Amino acid sequence: MPPETSATDRPATAPKLTPRALYQDVAERLREQIFARELEPGSWIDEQKIAADYGISRTPLREALKVLAVEGLVTMKLRRGAYVTEMSRTDVEQVYHLMALLESDAAAQVARQAGADEITELQALHARLESQSGQRDAFFATNEQFHLRLLEIAGNRWALQFVQDLRKVMKLNRHLSLFKQGRLADALAEHRAVMAAIAARDAAGAAEHMRRHFENGLAATTQ
Repeated sequence: MPPETSATDRPATAPKLTPRALYQDVAERLREQIFARELEPGSWIDEQKIAADYGISRTPLREALKVLAVEGLVTMKLRRGAYVTEMSRTDVEQVYHLMALLESDAAAQVARQAGADEITELQALHARLESQSGQRDAFFATNEQFHLRLLEIAGNRWALQFVQDLRKVMKLNRHLSLFKQGRLADALAEHRAVMAAIAARDAAGAAEHMRRHFENGLAATTQ
């Protein structure tokens, strides 16, 4: 007869997985509206109207606004409520500066340590960018995918997380530099230079070309 097992000997029941909390879905929907400019930078967020539109109470909405405030997409003002964050020139300059530091370091890391298959993957993403130069939304999506994949390959998860948040904030910028006259062609040329340096295992060159890429993007944005 097998020995009796006590409650402490029995395997613990695995906790049940729960669906994503409502406030997370609300945060994602608000995020989409902000990026689509349905909620403009600087505009007041009418909590009562949005709660009615979404068919929810104001509690999950307020939790969602806290999430977006941490991401920098929403600014909470004392006794005035929540506003979609508006990017000043200084904000844009500071974000570009941080992204240039993080992504130039990542480009150097990739040039030093990436496997041949990873470099081939980045080259394929760049080739897709070249083919999408006339397709605004597709181009922006692939461009972001390229930069984030570069960071993933570099292997610093903190840098990746930081840049993901910075890129969300940059979508608030009213001035889309890539679509200014000649900027898109210049940006593609800068990408080519980065990729050439990575393929040649030139870490210093990859970092320098990436840094210039952000410097030129900032110059176009703030003109």
